[in-house]
Amino acid sequence: MDQLIVQILNGLDKGSAYALIALGLTIIFGTLGVVNFAHGALFMLGAFCAVITSKILSASHKIVDETRLDFLGNPLEVDTFYVQDWFGMATGQTIMEWSVPIAILFAVPMMILLGFAMERGLIKHFYKRPHADQILVTFGLALVLQEIIKYFFGANPIPTPMPPAFTGSLDFSAFLGYEAQTIMYPYWRLVYFFFSTVIIAAVFAFLQFTTFGMVVRAGMADRETVGLLGIDIDKRFTFMFGLAAAVTGIAGVMYAPIVSPNYSMGLDFLVLSFVVVVVGGMGSLPGAVAAGFLLGILESFASMPAVIDVLPGINQIIIYLVAIVILLTRPRGLMGRKGVMEE
Repeated sequence: MDQLIVQILNGLDKGSAYALIALGLTIIFGTLGVVNFAHGALFMLGAFCAVITSKILSASHKIVDETRLDFLGNPLEVDTFYVQDWFGMATGQTIMEWSVPIAILFAVPMMILLGFAMERGLIKHFYKRPHADQILVTFGLALVLQEIIKYFFGANPIPTPMPPAFTGSLDFSAFLGYEAQTIMYPYWRLVYFFFSTVIIAAVFAFLQFTTFGMVVRAGMADRETVGLLGIDIDKRFTFMFGLAAAVTGIAGVMYAPIVSPNYSMGLDFLVLSFVVVVVGGMGSLPGAVAAGFLLGILESFASMPAVIDVLPGINQIIIYLVAIVILLTRPRGLMGRKGVMEE
């Protein structure tokens, strides 16, 4: 039972990342009808926003410390951090330790601007083109962004530490009546799950309860009629592209301490996230979220040693096998809408 609980927690953790990326993908497809293969690169760029913020906040310069001497008796040159000069030793240290959450403040505007630039500069020219053309051009854009990151940051993963307050693991045993330290789970992975839940709820609330969101949903259902009412639906859809980029970017920021950012992580998540979108139903936001958590849990259980001993490699293909079964029985996915990508 303790292993069962741990695998469920692992599944919710993986499912959170899948659901957030798939949510952004579905927003873009549902509003613009674009199959965006550059979306995984946005997740990767979000993770590198955390790397950049950490490097900026840990920038240092050398000063001469008269109280410390080298072996010749000369004052030592020591590194000191700019943030500690500006905010004091204690506050500066706290700012550096919390660089990942602080990176969200940097990532959100940057990802929104990048989303606007992508939509206005490139993707708008492919609205009426076949989905195959959209896939090719956005996949090419993803490769370009990937190589840019590789050029500036190198090919090796860059460890990005979480705040010290969230190092270690939570002992679930006490809550469930088990022996102490039987069920341990990392704090940061729990933080990521709850953070993802809040972001998903906020996006749904924005679309469901705000006038802007209601117009967007109406435009997703019937773009031409909304346009005839005198509403500039194109500007609203451009904003939604920026919102989708921001959601995916902050998902990458918060995931940086879990998997060290590297230039290829975007493509690793992209393929799985597209499977999630297809399983959930193209254009269905609830379907994308539900499929993300479902497939995350299934992948987690398939990774158990007892399962791998019986079916070696099943953890690598379980998501695709489930996708095949679901699409054979429900061609539109779990919550897909009639007519979406069926022409």
